Amino acid sequence: MGSEGPKPVVIHVTGFKKFQGVAENPTETIVSNLRDFVQKRGLPSGVTLGSCIILETAGDGALAMLYQVMESGISRNDASSNEQVVWLHLGVNGGANKFAIERQAVNEASFRCPDELGWQPQQLPIVLMDGGTSQARQTSCSVEAMVKFLKMKGYDVMTSDDAGRFVCNYVYYHSLRFAEQKGHKSLFVHVPLFSKIDEETQMQFAVSLLEAIAATC
Repeated sequence: MGSEGPKPVVIHVTGFKKFQGVAENPTETIVSNLRDFVQKRGLPSGVTLGSCIILETAGDGALAMLYQVMESGISRNDASSNEQVVWLHLGVNGGANKFAIERQAVNEASFRCPDELGWQPQQLPIVLMDGGTSQARQTSCSVEAMVKFLKMKGYDVMTSDDAGRFVCNYVYYHSLRFAEQKGHKSLFVHVPLFSKIDEETQMQFAVSLLEAIAATC
């Protein structure tokens, strides 16, 4: 048998629509344009861009759609294949001036404002059967190696242990839980507004991020 080399990687990417305080969400633009951008630039051998989906910026009311999206990643992926499936979620941090790779999500929904469907939970466990709001789930991706890879390409990027308690953390927690159950991997990355880092640079970063995931996950 001998070494078979790294697994082929399929990366599904999600972004978010607008929400209160962010009329134009950069992740909607990035994810909407990512496939065309990747076709022009190319990806390393063995790396495939899967679905590119824009999610409603909402928690409980959009949960069915989130699971429908993630389940579609299974149906597209032959259970007997050797592919590693990775879910990459992009969200915006309006106060940030650099990219942040999120290590974990916490089992707490405390929305600072209502989501786009009007839901505003406070100190609510995201998944009740997981226990209290102090429960956290960590990504199985190599966050430090990824940050090193991206810094070598010149990006201003950091690790983070706090994805907030709003929709980003809510989606990430569910995704990490789902990924663990299905043998997939999940990662959340916060990006700044385009006024802080321009659109072209963020598009380049998104493709470099796909390369970083493939090289380190």
